Amino acid sequence: METKMEVKEKPQKVEEEIEEELQEDEEKALSGAEKGKSKSHKEEKPEERNQDKKAVKVKKEFEAVVHIYTSFNNTIVHATDMSGRTLSKVTGGMVTKHSRLKANPTIAMFIAKRIAEELSPLGIKSLYVRIRAKTGNTTPGPGAHAIIRSLSRSGFKILNILDVTRIPRGGPKKKGGRRGRRV
Repeated sequence: METKMEVKEKPQKVEEEIEEELQEDEEKALSGAEKGKSKSHKEEKPEERNQDKKAVKVKKEFEAVVHIYTSFNNTIVHATDMSGRTLSKVTGGMVTKHSRLKANPTIAMFIAKRIAEELSPLGIKSLYVRIRAKTGNTTPGPGAHAIIRSLSRSGFKILNILDVTRIPRGGPKKKGGRRGRRV
């Protein structure tokens, strides 16, 4: 009979030990949470100080260069910082599925919207714009003016607009043959 009683007592002891361990773990967790709270209060104070400093400091406005390449087949916008590092690059093919619409002014507005969404969180407020057309063309493609217009509407200050289209100076012979392209 003693063996049966011992067997019955052992599970009760094991259950009691498990309950004690659980209570100890809960106490440790609570004390750790309290310590964590005290740490977070300490951490909040420097954040508040930083917010005060930010309120005192004027936010620095950064500048960027927006390179716009427009041909009659595509529009490419490449935003860089002043040292030339790429911040964002969006093309007509990234915005539309139809290849015939890549040079469309409407698609150019969507391109500018995506560029603005990527540049505004970086603190960029003013832009230098460089427009480039296909080499030898006198006018840029249809999307260039739409991009500039929508960038200025989205809150960017445009400091300078520069045409950087390459001009052929002699160079290799143009395609089309001696009598030119016949339509």
